[in-house]
Amino acid sequence: MYAYPIAIRHLFISPGHNYFGHPKGQPGVHPTFDVDQVTVRSGHGLVGDRFFGKGERFDGHVTFVAWEVFDLLRIELSANGVTPAALRRNVIVEGVALNALIGHEFAIDGVRFRGAKHCAPCDWMENQLAPGALRFLRGRGGLRAQALSDGVLRRGPATLTADVILDPTTVTEPLPLPRLP
Repeated sequence: MYAYPIAIRHLFISPGHNYFGHPKGQPGVHPTFDVDQVTVRSGHGLVGDRFFGKGERFDGHVTFVAWEVFDLLRIELSANGVTPAALRRNVIVEGVALNALIGHEFAIDGVRFRGAKHCAPCDWMENQLAPGALRFLRGRGGLRAQALSDGVLRRGPATLTADVILDPTTVTEPLPLPRLP
């Protein structure tokens, strides 16, 4: 098992969907709350969030995105006024190569998760972030994860443990495109 010092920069929850099921150009108006801590329930997700209780097998109880990816997006797309809440991911972490956690169990301060798959960006990113955001986020839009234990995540310094070696120099690298015959 390997331990990595990380930082939780933001914890976001929202009671409803602003993009799913909404016509293009007309996002929902559910508030997004940037909280100091959030309760995680095994098989359910984050208490108070729109994805809470979608079923034990649901692969997106919690969504993560790297602070470094968000910061690079702001620089490359000249989107200085954009906040990380616009990404609609739950946990904004710093110092974690999230793509390397796909298919692996990991824990943050003892709260266990399973990295399920890449959190693909949607067309809304062009509207909510900046032109070019959808293309920029392909392969680095974050991580969808299942909650495997109860606990509390808190904003600030944290420790991530995993059975995989994480290379901090690859945090902003996108997943490679599949090579088809």
